[in-house]
Amino acid sequence: MSFLSRKYPWQERGPWIRDCALYCAVVFLILFFLQPFGFSMYGGNKLVASLLYGVVTFLCCLVYEWAVSGRLQKRVKPWRIWHQALTVLGLVLFIGLSNMVLYSILCHYPIGPGLCLAFLYWTLIIGVIVTALSTGITYYRFLRRQLDTLLDKTTEEQTGVSVTIRDTRVRGNDLSLPINDLLCIEAQKNNVAVSYLKDGKLQRDEIQSTLAAVLEDLGAYDNVFQCHRSFVVNLNNISSAKGNSNGYTLELGGGLVTVPVSRSFVPKLKSFIA
Repeated sequence: MSFLSRKYPWQERGPWIRDCALYCAVVFLILFFLQPFGFSMYGGNKLVASLLYGVVTFLCCLVYEWAVSGRLQKRVKPWRIWHQALTVLGLVLFIGLSNMVLYSILCHYPIGPGLCLAFLYWTLIIGVIVTALSTGITYYRFLRRQLDTLLDKTTEEQTGVSVTIRDTRVRGNDLSLPINDLLCIEAQKNNVAVSYLKDGKLQRDEIQSTLAAVLEDLGAYDNVFQCHRSFVVNLNNISSAKGNSNGYTLELGGGLVTVPVSRSFVPKLKSFIA
């Protein structure tokens, strides 16, 4: 339920028209090449019939977006995942009903309870799959896009800036490195493990210190973000964020390091990516 209540991205008309064209192409290709649901028994021109089904699908998408989806998204604030899922399922049912009418015209088959139930049965089965895929893929694309545009990355501003992580051992060696090379810092009992890039390769050094001390030393840098009681990450080096009902994980350095986000820090993370 928490996943379904998350905010869902507003789709501008451009991407929506593109998706309408994609649905049209998918319906045409499936009918013409696979010929499911008894379409292979159709005695007329299958190419023309497939094109007609595709055109009807495209027109249904446009009409539904103008009459239902677009207006609902303007009135319902905030727009959430469950709103989008129900809207997509409604679109699939609308397309199925319209294609049933086209089927009745092409095949000279009267519309009756049997035909309606058959179309409703297959439309619901396909609709649930299409709804899950469409909603999930678009939401994932949204997270990836928002991560790049909304994270306050300061890589260029901090070029040439170095930080020092102090080792509290008597003969310990402090670790100094460019702030832009820092990936994450993990608390491990009496030590912290620092993951960073050196000549483009992943390095990992252990230093005797605490995460609280490290955060105090790096407190002047806004891009240093605590995402877990045991992890601190450099926002500049987050390459992707993946979320589900169990929480989030962050990938840093192009996937070199994966870091969890604990539940208590999820709201703060969402303020960056949603």
